[in-house]
Amino acid sequence: MGATVGAMTDQGRPPSFARVSLGVVMSAREANLLGNIHGGEIVKLADSTAGAVAQRHSGGPAVTAALDEMAFLAPVHVGDILRTYAQVNWAGRTSMEVGVRVEAQPWNDPSIETVHVASAYFVFVAIDADGAPRQIPPLVIESADEVRRGREAEIRRAHRLAKKQEIETSRAT
Repeated sequence: MGATVGAMTDQGRPPSFARVSLGVVMSAREANLLGNIHGGEIVKLADSTAGAVAQRHSGGPAVTAALDEMAFLAPVHVGDILRTYAQVNWAGRTSMEVGVRVEAQPWNDPSIETVHVASAYFVFVAIDADGAPRQIPPLVIESADEVRRGREAEIRRAHRLAKKQEIETSRAT
């Protein structure tokens, strides 16, 4: 029986398999009174991009379990083209971290260099038809950059788990 798209294989999938980028022109509908795009709108677009990556990597539905971190580095303005780039950084048994880079560029001047405006790290859990976690393919690392991304994702995961344990211990006392 041949492999099908979305089917889990023993050898796993590289980050390039599920990599996604999206682009949207920002309008006044997404802006605050200063003409800057609301941070929540940027988070929503980043989550949508990450969700597409998670579904592609896992071969089925995946839900956002955590937004581990989002750092805003520069404002986004009405009329900017907002671009998101996302890929799987780390994959466990049922969950994965998806990193998202957000860039902006004025819509009317392609000669202006894009600006890195935000980065985010989302944790997704693949789910079955009943909403229970399901196994996902392993991540096949192909480059030094992907090794670095995986190592940093493992550090963020360790911090999340340690924080959760510390809070649970604190509540028990």
